[in-house]
Amino acid sequence: MFSNIERPAAPPARLQKVFADLSTTNLANGLIGFIFAATGPFAVILSVGTRGGLTSAELASWVFGVFLVNGLLTLVLSWRYQMPLAFGWTIPGTVLVGPALQHMPFSAVIGAFYATSLLILLLGLSGFVKRLMSALPMPIVMGMVAGVFLHFGLDVIHALDRDAAIAAPMVLVFFLCSAIPALGRRIPPVIAALLVGAMAIAILGRLNLGDVGALGFAQPVLQTPSWSWAAMLELVIPLTITVLVVQNGQGVAVLKAAGHEPPITLIAVACGIGAALSAAVGAVSSCLTGPTNALISSSGEKNRHYTGALTFACLALVFGVLAPTFTNLTLATPKAFIMVLAGLAMLRALQNAFVTSFGSGKFTLGALVSLLVTVADVSLFNIGSAFWGLIAGFAVSWLMERHDFKAQ
Repeated sequence: MFSNIERPAAPPARLQKVFADLSTTNLANGLIGFIFAATGPFAVILSVGTRGGLTSAELASWVFGVFLVNGLLTLVLSWRYQMPLAFGWTIPGTVLVGPALQHMPFSAVIGAFYATSLLILLLGLSGFVKRLMSALPMPIVMGMVAGVFLHFGLDVIHALDRDAAIAAPMVLVFFLCSAIPALGRRIPPVIAALLVGAMAIAILGRLNLGDVGALGFAQPVLQTPSWSWAAMLELVIPLTITVLVVQNGQGVAVLKAAGHEPPITLIAVACGIGAALSAAVGAVSSCLTGPTNALISSSGEKNRHYTGALTFACLALVFGVLAPTFTNLTLATPKAFIMVLAGLAMLRALQNAFVTSFGSGKFTLGALVSLLVTVADVSLFNIGSAFWGLIAGFAVSWLMERHDFKAQ
């Protein structure tokens, strides 16, 4: 079974090569990817855990687990394979865990996390995941990705409407640096937007320093699982589908669009291992994150993208260890700052998703349906709209665009 795992194409990168490949652009992309992970997706954990009745210690342990475990996976695999392989936690999976926490013990949910990790690991080792990914037409997959990423672009517009004092300077300096190549080479547009946004926050006095608090280290809580058929039926299959098809599908698609050939079987196996380690401290399953990998691979030379992932990994490890401190700092910044920063950084990734979906002239109807169903954000059977977008797009193309399947 281990023979299905893809081997690295190159020997391990020496430390001197890593530092030589690290550029300002890659450093900026890794930083923005980390800021994205440490804001919106992180807020989902806080919301779900609080509603589910978890204690502050259990919530802190969850945050510690998702950042430390996935930071380690990202660091090791991105370095060994010399491509961006940024791992995170499944956001739709976190959402679907919410209702389960409200009517069953946390120990039963932990048991479902362990069962999910085993199923993901077995499916990865079997090679089934790679065959499934290769069977899905890329325009349909990228239609789903475009549907997921679209709200990041819309967030910029909403932020301009709700908090123009912070959002407008960030947008203006971003496009100014993008339009003037000489200026953009000196300072990446997203970093310029970040700095201008930070200055606006400081000038307006919008950072609530009282919420930051003192330096605090995470104290992980080891969780004991319990067996529950109800938890297995409610969580294991939806979580597995979310990780392998929806989340990993996004991550693989954006990396392929950036010119990489991600090791699909290895990624699934890593997710299975990461899910087991995360479950030990009460955290949801690992996945290859789509938005963060899109940010990391959005600009710069392809063969140096991996250094952006290494930057992201190092920051994630620090965040995991100092979770209480960074949590308070993140929550103290205005919402518009994060919305604009993530939205501007995702513009190129969103553009590439639309080009891949509709630029080739194949599977265009299926891609459109996949996009619309995903944007509608309707979930069925505790499974998010991104999965149903893939299913609907594939079904429509199979019925209406059979000639494209034959050509493929």
